[in-house]
Amino acid sequence: MQYRTDKKSGNKLSVLGFGCMRFPRSLGRIDLQKSEELIMRSIEGGVNYFDTAWIYSGSEEALGTILKKNNVREKVFIATKLPILLLKDSRDREPEFDKYFFSSLERLKTDYVDYYLMHMLTDLDRWKKLKSMGIEDWIEKKKKSGQIKRIGFSFHGSGNEFLEIINDYDWDSCLIQYNYSDENFQAGVTGLRAAAAKMPVVVMEPLLGGKLVTGLPKDAVNIFKKADASLSPAGWALNWVWDQAEVTALISGMSGMEQLEENLRLANVSGAGMLSDSHKSVYKSALEALNRVCKIRCTGCNYCMPCPLGVNIPGSFASFNAVYSLGFVQGMKQFIMSTGFLSEKGSGPGLCKKCGKCESLCPQHIPIMKELEAVKKKLEPWWIELTGACARSFFGKKRKTPA
Repeated sequence: MQYRTDKKSGNKLSVLGFGCMRFPRSLGRIDLQKSEELIMRSIEGGVNYFDTAWIYSGSEEALGTILKKNNVREKVFIATKLPILLLKDSRDREPEFDKYFFSSLERLKTDYVDYYLMHMLTDLDRWKKLKSMGIEDWIEKKKKSGQIKRIGFSFHGSGNEFLEIINDYDWDSCLIQYNYSDENFQAGVTGLRAAAAKMPVVVMEPLLGGKLVTGLPKDAVNIFKKADASLSPAGWALNWVWDQAEVTALISGMSGMEQLEENLRLANVSGAGMLSDSHKSVYKSALEALNRVCKIRCTGCNYCMPCPLGVNIPGSFASFNAVYSLGFVQGMKQFIMSTGFLSEKGSGPGLCKKCGKCESLCPQHIPIMKELEAVKKKLEPWWIELTGACARSFFGKKRKTPA
């Protein structure tokens, strides 16, 4: 196993982390026996970073049970997350933070968390809301007590918001979505490099939920196979992430032993700067094949941003394209994550008032206002808007009306 150093703590993190959201299941429940086999084999193979969250059903409990049973808690770093969407804006806020934190400790069967993340920060306003609730003082107390070793956040939003968040607090780590098809999506390469100068960066979705393995068009698969038949599409995708020195580790949701063994083999020979120019040309060709099934030729350059009304234009276009290249479910997932679907401050295409500022700045000369209408029709029909409104009402997130 290869390791990279968390520059803020000195921790040596395995370049391959274990994403615990996709433990194998049987009859709707996590299969503890199969999960234990995977976890113990991964630790034997050198994996020492395990990522879970309070909202991943059964995940914390399964991980904690397995680590305690095998007496290996001290051999690994656990990252879990505070479900900020579930927090109630009450006067007495610390008990609200404590409720979820101590619930996680109980499930994980531990008395401390190595990396505790704010789950799914989407914009600076959401972080400021947490600060107004006293999160900074709470974090300081938990760090001083030793119950939280390092503090961080997972991110799903626009690149500009990411840069504002990392500059607003002395974070210890962050978790971003990043892969060869998302180089300019969400935090993107610009955010990766800016964050890496301050903290360790862990990458999620290196395979885009498996879509860069099972959802690739045949042309892209053939391009990879022709370049190196011994390397699977998954191997190509993971190597692209590991090639970048700014990435401290990536997490992969491995639900089968075959996946785990392949990833361990790849991690063992991975390294920053491992890709040659010829390798990079293969990715370029494969991405072009993937993009040929895209509807909007947006490169995600962000020249159109920020939108005066707050529309996440690149995120909306990337989600729309994903519907056609990777399927409706994956496209809708990206749309929900990148347009503040559950937040008070939305950034979907329905906010567009056709001011035209974006089109005057677009180097690709995309008819942005027209394309946003197409995105809205596809991804924001009335029933999606109604679902979002009901979900926000359930979580107590009243949508703000833009000025």
